[in-house]
Amino acid sequence: MTLFTGSKDLAKLNKLEEKVISSILHLLKTPLASRCYSHGSQETDEEFDARWVTYFNKPDIDAWELRKGMNTLIGYDLVPEPKIIDAALRACRRLNDMATAVRILEAVKNKAGPHKEIYPYLIQELRPTLDELGVPTPEELGIDKV
Repeated sequence: MTLFTGSKDLAKLNKLEEKVISSILHLLKTPLASRCYSHGSQETDEEFDARWVTYFNKPDIDAWELRKGMNTLIGYDLVPEPKIIDAALRACRRLNDMATAVRILEAVKNKAGPHKEIYPYLIQELRPTLDELGVPTPEELGIDKV
């Protein structure tokens, strides 16, 4: 261990002390977290819709991917647009999965919540697709009263 004895050593120690204090003060002035949640560009509504339509239109989508996609989509704070639901229903038809198609309609009705005008609008927009695919609504099956 070396001892600081001379005036040169004392001057070096003072300079070192100044650098340490300067570094600490600089760190204290630097914000620790800055805009943690605002990185990247914001996705537009049209891009969002197109992304989900593309997802459900994949020709090789399997039942797990379909359910995973719907679970993720329903988890968002929105009611999916009719074109997204249309693509999901067509994926159900490609998989011959009528139960999932009806379940999607139930989930969308539930997602609309207290806004009673949304679900009838969706059914109105989806009626041609429902008729083409032969998918009954939960109301037509009588399971909406359970």
